Amino acid sequence: MPPTPPSPPPIQWPLPKFNIRIEDLAHPGAVLFLDNIKPLDALRSAVLASFNLLYARPVYAPTNVESILLVLRPMDGVAYTFGSAAEKEIHFSLDHIVNCASRAQDEIMGVLVHEVVHCYQYNANGSAPGGLIEGIADFVRLRTNLCPPHWRRAPGPKDRWDAGYQTTAYFLDWIEERSGRGAIRALNKALKDEEYDEKIFVVIGAEPVRDLWRRFKAELGVEDREEEEEEKEGGGGGEALVRSYNPVYI
Repeated sequence: MPPTPPSPPPIQWPLPKFNIRIEDLAHPGAVLFLDNIKPLDALRSAVLASFNLLYARPVYAPTNVESILLVLRPMDGVAYTFGSAAEKEIHFSLDHIVNCASRAQDEIMGVLVHEVVHCYQYNANGSAPGGLIEGIADFVRLRTNLCPPHWRRAPGPKDRWDAGYQTTAYFLDWIEERSGRGAIRALNKALKDEEYDEKIFVVIGAEPVRDLWRRFKAELGVEDREEEEEEKEGGGGGEALVRSYNPVYI
């Protein structure tokens, strides 16, 4: 009987250094966090989710992020991420954790995945629509099976493709299913060095983005009233949406 071949070596992704700061250990949200989450494992898992869905192989993954600091503190909203190219900081609301106590573990992991994506995704040198950036982050959350129960796949009749968050995430998920695995990875890659150009959707989806959006709505049985809404507002399209679309969860 031939010997069993050795297992392949584990994939070596460029993981950063992780740190955590809890500003109020007695806060009920801090207690929930520590009861449900192993911080180091959770942050590593969130980074690996970003790498696997946006880069596939270590050779393509960004290596600029040297450290991620997770700050748990009482504050309004959910979470936000900022920092330099090398040092990222995620602020996460302890009050939000309390508000989601019944599903604390999944919500904490979902938010961490979303925010960690912001540490690693490309944004066309800051020129990409804010809703697209948020949608890619929630696409990774969706594909990691960490979407909250209130999310719905079908958009509203007047919703735009770059409304952000779950609306855009489900649209990107549909493109991934329609065009094949790796489509959103290709979209992220296209945002690496060049200024944003909507034509990228013709490359990854074979049609202009607005035609894809109408097709997506039609498949879900959603009436498309976006143009009616744009006329009412004076023609302003989704391009007007900026990074501060929802300043409590970015």
